Amino acid sequence: MADAAPPPSKRKREVAAAGAEASGTEGEEPKAAGVGNGTCAAAHFPFAGFRVEKVLRESARDKILFLHGKVNEASGAGEDAVVILEKTPFQVEQVAQLLMGTPELQLQFSNDIYSTYHMFPPRQLSDVKTTVVYPATEKHLNKYLRQDLRLVRETGDDYKSITLPHLESQSLSIQWVYNILDKKAEADRIVFENPDPSDGFVLIPDLKWNQQQLDDLYLIAICHRRGIRSLRDLTAEHLPLLRNILQEGQEAVLQRYKVKGDRLRVYLHYLPSYYHLHVHFTALGFEAPGSGVERAHLLAEVIENLECDPEHYQRRTLTFALRADDPLLKLLQEAQKS
Repeated sequence: MADAAPPPSKRKREVAAAGAEASGTEGEEPKAAGVGNGTCAAAHFPFAGFRVEKVLRESARDKILFLHGKVNEASGAGEDAVVILEKTPFQVEQVAQLLMGTPELQLQFSNDIYSTYHMFPPRQLSDVKTTVVYPATEKHLNKYLRQDLRLVRETGDDYKSITLPHLESQSLSIQWVYNILDKKAEADRIVFENPDPSDGFVLIPDLKWNQQQLDDLYLIAICHRRGIRSLRDLTAEHLPLLRNILQEGQEAVLQRYKVKGDRLRVYLHYLPSYYHLHVHFTALGFEAPGSGVERAHLLAEVIENLECDPEHYQRRTLTFALRADDPLLKLLQEAQKS
C-alpha cells in the first residue's frame, strides 16, 4: 500500500491541477473533444446494454479484465464496445478506518495463528476503474486481445523501406493527441506545460494511473511539435526538446508529487502505441506495461546517443516485439530471408 500523493503546488508554466482520470486512449478520432474530465459527478455509459461477446484478456495478478461486448442491440443490429475493468489500489487511510471498525467478514480458513477471510468493504472502498472504448473497431479488439509475441530486428533501411510505408498505409487517427495539445480536451488535467511550439511539451497523467498513490505513478509528456513520429525520427535537431522533457519533466514531478528524478523511469517506446512523439514517466518500482528491454529506451541514453551520433536512430538496428499476427512482422521476416 502506498501513501497518497501530496497536494499540488504552483510553479512556472503549470496550467491546472490534474484530475481523477488519466490520459485518453489512442485510437479512432473521438466524436467530441472531451467532456467531464476530472469530475466526480454521476455518469452513465454512452450505450445501452452490454452483452459479453468475448473475454479479450484477463490477469489475476493485475486484477484486470478486458471484455468485448455488443451494445445498443435493442435499437438495431448492435455495436461493438470494449470495457476494461480494473481493481483500484488500496488507500492507507481508508483501509485503516475499515479495519478499526467492524467490517463484514466470512471465514474461509483458520489454522493456528493463520486465518483467511472474505471481506466485503463499503462502497467507497469497492470501486472498480472502468474504461470504455465505444464504438470499438476491429483494431481496438485486436489491440486488447492477448496474443503471442515475436521478437524482430529492424535495420535503418528496414524502417525506411518496410516499416514506414506500412505505418503510412494505416488509418490511425491521433486527433485525441491534438485535442490535448490544443486544449480542446483534458486541459484541466494538464500537470505541466512548456508552451514553446518547437521545444515544448505538456505533461499529463496516463490512463493507467488513478493519481491516488505514488507506487504506480505514470505520466506522459507529449511534445507540441508535430511531425516527429517516433524514436526513428530523432536527430541532434531535437536535443533541446528532449532535454526540456527530461529536465523540466523531472522537476515538475518533484514539485507536484515530491518524487525525485532518481526514483523515476523516463523512457520512450519503440515501437510506440501511437505515432506522435511522447515520453513515459513512471515510478521506478512500478512494472509498467512496455517497460521491458525489448521496448523501452531510457531518455537520458537517447540524448547521449544523439550527442555522440546525430543519425544514431536512422542507422541503428532496433529490436522490438510484435504480435504473431501483425502484418508488419511478416513483412520484416520476409525481408530478412531475402
